[in-house]
This record gives sequence, structure tokens and C-alpha cells, in this order.
Amino acid sequence: MSKLNKNKKRDLTALILAIAIIILLNIVASFVFHRFDLTSEKRYTLSDATKKLLSEINDVVYVKVYLDGEFPAGFKRLRNETKEMLDEFRAYSNDNIEYEFINPSSDKNDKQQQKDIYKQLFDKGLQPTNLEVNEEGGTSQQIIWPGAIVSYKGKETVWQLLKTQMGQSAEAQLNNSIQSLEYEFASCIRNLSVVFRPKVAFIEGHGELDSLSVKDIVTTLSEFYTVKRVKINQQLNALDEYKAIVIAKPDTAFDDKDKFIIDQFIVKGGKVLWVIDPLYTPLDSLSIRGNVMAVPYDLNIESMLFKYGTRINNNMIIDLQCSRIPVNKALRGQQPRFELMPWIFSPLITPKGDHPITKNLDVVKAEFVAGIDTIETKNIRKTILLQTSKYSKTLVEPVRVDLNYLRFQPDEKQFVNSYQSVAVLLEGKFESVFKNHLPKEIVEDSAIGYKADGVDTKMIVISDGDMIRNDVQLSTQKVLPLGYDKYTNQTFGNKNFILNCMNYLCDDSGLISVRTRELTLRLLDKKKIKNEKLKWQLVNTALPLVLVILYGIVYYYIRKRKYTH
Repeated sequence: MSKLNKNKKRDLTALILAIAIIILLNIVASFVFHRFDLTSEKRYTLSDATKKLLSEINDVVYVKVYLDGEFPAGFKRLRNETKEMLDEFRAYSNDNIEYEFINPSSDKNDKQQQKDIYKQLFDKGLQPTNLEVNEEGGTSQQIIWPGAIVSYKGKETVWQLLKTQMGQSAEAQLNNSIQSLEYEFASCIRNLSVVFRPKVAFIEGHGELDSLSVKDIVTTLSEFYTVKRVKINQQLNALDEYKAIVIAKPDTAFDDKDKFIIDQFIVKGGKVLWVIDPLYTPLDSLSIRGNVMAVPYDLNIESMLFKYGTRINNNMIIDLQCSRIPVNKALRGQQPRFELMPWIFSPLITPKGDHPITKNLDVVKAEFVAGIDTIETKNIRKTILLQTSKYSKTLVEPVRVDLNYLRFQPDEKQFVNSYQSVAVLLEGKFESVFKNHLPKEIVEDSAIGYKADGVDTKMIVISDGDMIRNDVQLSTQKVLPLGYDKYTNQTFGNKNFILNCMNYLCDDSGLISVRTRELTLRLLDKKKIKNEKLKWQLVNTALPLVLVILYGIVYYYIRKRKYTH
């Protein structure tokens, strides 16, 4: 056999073998699913909790994303990352994720139709953003709707893509929004697909906030939970069907029987969100007289919280990082002239750290807040969720709250009680407050079912009852959003904070841990780009051409020398 025929046979064998290997790999791949993520921070790797959620979807989840059109580079990145995340979700859901990107501003000629579309999106709950971006060619401005409507089995919910955060640069806000994509979309799917919602009780009967004062957060929580108001009223089984309870700003004492029922609820695995004001500050008297003395409540729960690992102090924290309220600066007899002045009794708290509850959370507004100490307690892990700023100060009860504070410049040197804790997470096995304090007949009564040592559970203690309270317009009884400041028209992060607290307490799937996802923000140096623009334009355009030409010349001379005899 000639050498030529041998080469042909060898090549043909190699071709057939290669085709066979490709076919075999495709057959194996049809039965074995795997995706490779080569990024350093594993940005395209979904959490196990998300994968489990997607595997349980048995119908199509349809997503309308209103983020299409001509955007600055940052929002193009948000759109592209959203598309890639949706593709990743689709891959793990057996193609049960379908989506489309829509430009609600596509018809710029028909202004009325555009307004109608905007109104529909706003009524559904999407929030617009008036985008103003400084670019090299000038300033561009446009209204965009960085959000989506997610539908599943006839139900729908809103997915807000852009997460704003006070004090953060636009680039950081966009990066935080991208980091939140997996958790936010997975939460939407879980919210729509859940069949049995966990039950949450707002406790009443001890002067807690009324239903109108917590209506906004109850409405928000109702998207995820079955929320009811419950009066314990010394009934042993009052809390049996609930996964978590909220104790929101009580003002009268808990009797021992109600304390016992709450204690047993905790020891047996129930979750509690304590939102407590230790001092009574009558706002009506403050508005009439201009000053008031804040004095301690007698709530009879101090020993409980101490046993569980915290102590809410009978003090009040003032902070130079605070909200503002209007003050009439006009002289007597002149027309009123109101200016917004710092109100140091209302600290603005910037959440820090990488905990799932507070990561990427906007500033939280507090009012007449106290400090919390943590107590050394066996088997209990403590995590500080919220702290005041470096420029804070504690006032010991009785505290004089006076509007005249608005008229003077505070002495910064006096604000030395920095970083006071105002929200603490407790996790572990809690001992009963009544351990070794009950008669034998109660301990051994099977009808009571007393338990002295607890199972793993969680609770959160917040030392500001107003952090969960929404304002209400007295004339119309209209409920304002939780965290909304009527003087500055800003909405602070109170609602998301409370929602994150409840999700963390009640989440057994581990999905909320996805909020700690960290993506590296790789930004270009704008100053360097401007100064070295020509250099990099030449590197990216001229240099490749020069290299190709040089390669051609070298290759030509090599061939010429090789084949010239």
C-alpha cells in the first residue's frame, strides 16, 4: 500500500473517531446536566437553595422586564446581567422560565399612550427612575423603569431591579443591584409558588401599635405570610399555629401568664421580633408645650430579654447623623418661614456589614431610640444589626426632649458615645425564663407541656418601637409608606429592614443567605481614560494592524528562504 493511501486511511480513521466521540459526548450530555463557571467570584453559580426552588417549579414563570432601549453603560450592564441571570434560572428550571425585555418608552411620538403605559406600570408597583448621567458629550436625562412583572399560575408580583442606597455612588448602587438579582428573583418565584404561607402574629393586648399604625408593613408581609393580630389573653394555645410573632411597641405590662406563653413559644422553636420603646415620650405634649420628659415604661419583660441575652437600656440616643424637621425661623409678627433643621432625637442609621438582613440596605430612620447591651449567655450567638453613628450620645432617663435643641448648634465634642447598638439578632437554644422557678405540678402537667431547655431558634430585639410604625394622614386616614419622611419626601429603608428581619427569622430554605453574595466592582478609571484616550485608541486599533502586517512580512521571508534554491 502506498504511503499516500496509508495517510488517507489514517486521516479517515481519525475523522470517524472524532465524530464518534462528539456523538457520544452529546448523548452523555443529554442525560448529565452541568454548567461551568470560570469567573473568580462564581458570579454565574446559583446557590443550592435557588436550584432546589427552581427544580420544584411545575409551570411557566413569565417575566416582563421593562429595561430595554438606549441606556448609559451602567444600565446596559444591569440589563445584560439580568438577561444572563434569567438564562441561568431557565437552565435549572427545565425551561420553565420565559422572559421578554420591553421598552416602555419606545413610542416617543404618542405622548398620551406613553403616559398611559407609565401609569399602568406605576399602579402595578414599579418605581421609575429619572436618570441623569454626566458623560463626556454632556448630560443625558430620561425616565426609565428598572423593574419587572413576574407571573406564575395567574398570580403576579413586582421585581424591582434597581436598589438605591443613600450615600452610595451610582456605580456602587448598580453593582449592589446586580448582586441582589438572584435573591430578588428567587424571592419572587417563592412568593408566587408557595402553597402554605407561614403564619405570623402581631401580638395585642398590652398597648401595642394599632392595626392602622402597622398597616403598611402588614400589607408587605402579607405577600409572604399569613398575618393576623392575636391577643394571648392567658390562653396556653394562643400561639401554637404561628411560626413567628411581632411585639410592636407595647406600653403596658405583660402579666406572668402571657410571659410564660411567649417564653414557651420561644423555647419550642418560635421566632420573635421585639420592637420595644423603653421610654414613654408623649408626642402630643411635645407639640403643645415644646418639651416633655421621657420616662420608663413598666413592661415587665426586662428579665425575659436579660435571660435571652440582651438588655434594653432606659436611655435615649441622640445623634448628629439625623433626620430633619421644619422650624419656623421668622421673628414674632412676621410671615412664617420654615427651614429644615437637624433633629438629633431621630438618628439616621447606616446599616453595615455583610449579614443577610442588612447587606446593601438603605439608611434606616429611628426616633427616640435606646441603646442595647448584650449579655453573656450560654449557647446564644449575638449579631449586631444596627448601630448609631460615630457622633452619637446617650441621655440617661428621665430624658428631657426639647424642641429648643433645634435652635442651637450641638457641640460635636460631647457626642462621644459612638456606635450604640439598637438592633440585635440572637440565635441558639434559649433556656426558659421560668426554669427552676415553677412548682412541680406545673412542670409535670402534660396539658401544659412545659419545656425548660429550648431548640434552635432566633429572635431580633429592636430598641425603637417607631421603627415599625407608619405615619397616617389624620384628615384622610391615608396610610403613608413605612420609612417615608413627610418633611423631606424621602423613603428610608425601614420597610426592607423589617421585611428582611422576618424573612431571616422564618426562612428555613437558606435562600436569604444569597443576599450576602459579593461581586467585584471593576470600574474603569475615568480620569485615566480622559488623559490617555488617544493612546488606548491607537493600542486598540492601530496596534493589531501593525502586528498583522509584521506577521505577514516575516512569514513571507521565511517561505521565500525555505523554497528558494
